Amino acid sequence: MPLLPTPPALGEGASTDDVVAWVARHLGDLTLEGPEGIRAGGLRGGQPAADAALALLDVRGYARSRNQVLPRSRRGATRMSPYVRHGLVPLPDLWDAVADAPAPDRRKYRDELLWQEYARHLYARVGPDLGRDLRRAQPRPARAWTEPWPREMACLDHVVGELHDDGWLVNQTRMWLASQWAVRAGHDWWRGEDEMFTHLLDGSRAANRLGWQWTVGTGSGKPYGFSRWQVEKRAPELCRACPLSGRCPIQQWPDARVGGAVDGPDLGTGPVPAGPAEQEGSGGEVVWLTAESLGDADPALAADPDRPAVFVLDEPLLARLRLSGKRLVFLAETLGELAATRPLEVRRGDVVAELSGRPLAATWTPVPGWARRSRRLDVVEQHPWPWLVRPRPSSVRSFSAWRKGSGR
Repeated sequence: MPLLPTPPALGEGASTDDVVAWVARHLGDLTLEGPEGIRAGGLRGGQPAADAALALLDVRGYARSRNQVLPRSRRGATRMSPYVRHGLVPLPDLWDAVADAPAPDRRKYRDELLWQEYARHLYARVGPDLGRDLRRAQPRPARAWTEPWPREMACLDHVVGELHDDGWLVNQTRMWLASQWAVRAGHDWWRGEDEMFTHLLDGSRAANRLGWQWTVGTGSGKPYGFSRWQVEKRAPELCRACPLSGRCPIQQWPDARVGGAVDGPDLGTGPVPAGPAEQEGSGGEVVWLTAESLGDADPALAADPDRPAVFVLDEPLLARLRLSGKRLVFLAETLGELAATRPLEVRRGDVVAELSGRPLAATWTPVPGWARRSRRLDVVEQHPWPWLVRPRPSSVRSFSAWRKGSGR
């Protein structure tokens, strides 16, 4: 069953329930929950939803409130990350969109965009080694917890519930979960990163893995210590309602010991894969799309608005990852909206087998899996990735070192 019917388009009269049913029917066997347990997350997919979010973007007060957790009405986080992750809103467009914001908020928001860009540079440079070679540096607590995210704690119950229900978290609570899992409870950080990646609508190995490593202090030796103080500052109602309030198990700063030094990848000055600076080749008969770049602004799509496109749901990868169905609902909503604007094939199977022998146009993508597959396919037309900062030989050892050499 390699060729699937296109998902229903929300803009064409279909509902989210229709898209959920499509995912259950065609992909349910590949999901974490199975066909009967699939439901949508807290954000809609698709270019129209991304465009609406961008039009309403307002970062006034962002510097002060970006880490606020509760009440939700006081959160300053923009919830744009799922659209960034899937290329529905390129980072340069977000950079320009906040040009008129108050200076402190503009600077802080652009700092976060640069962090996303740094994650892409780092991942393009070292690939899977971003996690593999740093595992032995994990801090270890004096006493491990059996359950990494004990739900009897109101703070963790709320945040884990939001992760599972919405598939999106503010950055502050992502750090709470990562620190509780690895720094305090002593569980392997990469397993926690996998658990979070399973549910996040913006799940990206580049950004998610880098965020976990920063939180647990691999390489830097400075783990982030989750404790009651952060909850009382960012979500005080959780502490007031917690049955463990009088005997809080995270009352004090965690007793974490930093692990030993690691022999990680060479992160000093060196080339970062950047792809072509302009179009190379021509004659692609169909645009090969990936989950990293599904927006109207994808350079290969934009080069010819009438050219058909193809997206392959990577069956072997999805069978291994077992992502939450809400991630696939977001993806299906995006594909359905795209199919309403141009011819689109949606296929399920092995990517190389499904695309073999077809002259492809594609946008170069800073993901190791894309490079590996493209070498085995007939990509006759290659378009440049829309970098916020085009890579050049530089250090990616730290964000500050990278930014110093980035010119931003």
